[in-house]
Amino acid sequence: MAEGLRERKKRQTRQYLSDVATGLFLERGFDAVTIAEIAQAADVSVNTVYNYFPAKEDLFLDRGAGVVERLSRYVRGRDAGESAADAVLRELRIQAENVSPTVGLMEGYARFMRVIEGADGLKARLWLIQQEAQQHLEATLLEVSGAAPGDRTPVLVAGQLSWVHSTLMAYVGGEMVAGRKAAEVSRDALVLLDDIEDLLGEKVLNYARRTAE
Repeated sequence: MAEGLRERKKRQTRQYLSDVATGLFLERGFDAVTIAEIAQAADVSVNTVYNYFPAKEDLFLDRGAGVVERLSRYVRGRDAGESAADAVLRELRIQAENVSPTVGLMEGYARFMRVIEGADGLKARLWLIQQEAQQHLEATLLEVSGAAPGDRTPVLVAGQLSWVHSTLMAYVGGEMVAGRKAAEVSRDALVLLDDIEDLLGEKVLNYARRTAE
């Protein structure tokens, strides 16, 4: 469906507020900036900021919903003959090879990570997003695998695939903070994904394989 004028204005306002706040966080640090200062810089009321972002952490990690659903999208979009792990590894390899911002391969990502490292609230929110993503993936694997009630395999496989994603993101973040170029990190990230795949067991690698229709 086409986006209506009201929805577009709300989306644009939300993005504007996030951009203003992010600029302040990058300049001064997360804990040093107040909601009142963000509202003043954006020329809106404090209530307007809270209407769009219930918590200050949401202003910086404003794409959390997309991260929560990411691995599930990969699994649901797997090709005929692909397992859940195949789909996740394929998508992550594509993003690493394409030097994609989705996996942190972008100019400015080091500054973004330094803001997180300097704020316990952001680290806690990031951990919560990771937990929500894993739970979302558990539900997806339960559905697409047709697992019986009480079968713990979807939970265990979701944990393994979440580890794949978080390990890649942690590696990229660390290397970018260390000052390396995104293209260099991209090449090493592909090697890392190969090493990760070698560590996964056959049960994980073959789980929820989509049959040819």
